[in-house]
Amino acid sequence: MQLYNIHDMVDMIKTLESGVRVGYVGLAYRGEVVGSVRQEVHDGDTIKAKPIGNLSIRFLGVDTPEISFQYPGRKQFLGLSNPLWTDFLSDPFASEWQQPIMDEGLVEYLKQKTGQDTARNHHRHAVSAESALESEVLKDMKTLGQTKDNFQFFLAFADEIMDGYGRLLAYVNRNQPTGTSPEPRPRTYNERLLKKALASPYFIFPNVGPFYNNKLENNVELSPPTFRNKIKKDHVLQSAREWFRQAGEEKTKGIFDKNDPLKLQGFEIRFLAQRRLPNRWVMDLSKDDNILINPQKYYLVNLEDRFYVPYRYVPLFVDSGWKQENT
Repeated sequence: MQLYNIHDMVDMIKTLESGVRVGYVGLAYRGEVVGSVRQEVHDGDTIKAKPIGNLSIRFLGVDTPEISFQYPGRKQFLGLSNPLWTDFLSDPFASEWQQPIMDEGLVEYLKQKTGQDTARNHHRHAVSAESALESEVLKDMKTLGQTKDNFQFFLAFADEIMDGYGRLLAYVNRNQPTGTSPEPRPRTYNERLLKKALASPYFIFPNVGPFYNNKLENNVELSPPTFRNKIKKDHVLQSAREWFRQAGEEKTKGIFDKNDPLKLQGFEIRFLAQRRLPNRWVMDLSKDDNILINPQKYYLVNLEDRFYVPYRYVPLFVDSGWKQENT
């Protein structure tokens, strides 16, 4: 069964050699057939269209291990089970690789996580997360009495609708219009994976949650006490933190399996493979300060307490009273 793949690029969006990102769409459907130009042109600056190709959906608020990723120096994706990944992750800081200037503390932290079995470990956890998501979708189909031909996903968006890869950014669930029939509506797939400790929390501003407006134009909304208070009232985010913290203490399931816990997070595989530095500043949700922690110091904050602020939004936070910790 072909599901929305959270790792794949969007087929309809391509990047030209010039670096320009382009997309391809056709005239929208009118009923069962493609509408005419007259039907699908809404007015002088709006046209109804359908995508040509498949759309991928990146789950908000979570990060799972990578099934595959672009191997260093190559454009194509390569499965983490490939022996090349074993070689690379045995020592990603070897002299043969072009090295970004990385903080000494971060290098030491990552060296403790890498080794001969890191790729195998990552692939195993990636397969577990992928299989769990497939099982959840199949279970929902059975519960609703639907098939792959009529089953639908419900998407709840936050501030940003699409990421740089052209993937939709959303909280995803089965489309069950009635909250109690045929049974109470379950939590989103994002939350289900977190609760099973198969995904890690990955909270990134401005996509905090789909149920309130961040009002980016209003600096008062981003002031340290106001913003932290808003985060504390986000029950979805706080529940996710608590589930993850409990799983970490129990060490019995998912990425915390005491027999083979996950070594590298998905985002760590990504920046190591791309030979770049982490570039999102970090807010520590366990504190009530006004500090944004240097991107290369993210590892000093517990996974469930990390709240990432992309560098392009940092000036907004600084103007609102936050301070960048550069040491």
